[in-house]
Amino acid sequence: MPKMKSHRGLNKRVKKTGSGKLKRHHAYTSHRFHGKTKKQRRHLAKSGLVNPTDYKRIKSLLVK
Repeated sequence: MPKMKSHRGLNKRVKKTGSGKLKRHHAYTSHRFHGKTKKQRRHLAKSGLVNPTDYKRIKSLLVK
């Protein structure tokens, strides 16, 4: 049986942290900032973590 390949699109969007968690970027950051508050823009600029409920689904796509 051939080796499993990782999902290349997700591989570019998610990084693994030192403790094993998955780091990601927020959505809604490309345009239309005039409709968002300064606080919202500030928080969207920072990276976030993948929710633990999604780990099982995402780990199966990330075969490293």
